[in-house]
Parts: sequence; C-alpha cells; structure tokens
Amino acid sequence: MSLVASIHRKVTDRPPSHAPFRRELLHYFESSSSGVELLQDGLAVMPFGEYLVETKLISRFQLFRALQLQDRHPGVKIGECVAALGFMQISEVERAYACFAHLPVVVAA
Repeated sequence: MSLVASIHRKVTDRPPSHAPFRRELLHYFESSSSGVELLQDGLAVMPFGEYLVETKLISRFQLFRALQLQDRHPGVKIGECVAALGFMQISEVERAYACFAHLPVVVAA
C-alpha cells in the first residue's frame, strides 16, 4: 500500500468529528416501540468557573490556570483566583456572580 493510500485510509476511516458528542448524548435516550424515551433529564450542576467559560468571560485555559491557583490556596474562591491572575477585574467577577446567582434552578424533590 502506498503512503498516500495509507494516509487516505486513516483519514476516511475516522469517525465524524461530532461522534464523541453523539455518544455522550446517546446514554440519555433509549429506543422503544413507542419511540425515543428520556432516561435522564440531562440537567447538571454548573460551577461558577464553568459559567464564566460558558458565557465567554474567560477561556477554558484561563479556568484551568485559576483552578491550579485554587489548588495551591485552599479556601480561596474561583472568582478571586480569576481576578488575582488578571483575567477579569474583581468588579466584573462580582457582576458575573450576581447573574450566576440569579439563574433559574430546578429543585429535585
């Protein structure tokens, strides 16, 4: 087999780029005779650091750096770590937390 054919085979044999995402979602659903049934609600707790990333206030790498700092200084809040590293001003962190604290929540019975 030539090098070009080998590379072509490797590229074409790869699953689509959305395959991991698809597998991640599949465990929430189950096929049945009546169609697709929901197995889990898919709701999850979102930590404040993830909220900052989801709202694009910081990058995932910046969150990682802030979590590393938090590991070295237990008891320090993630928002304080983000501000200490200079990724956001403390006033921006406080505004973001105010929005985060007012997100709608689901209370499990």
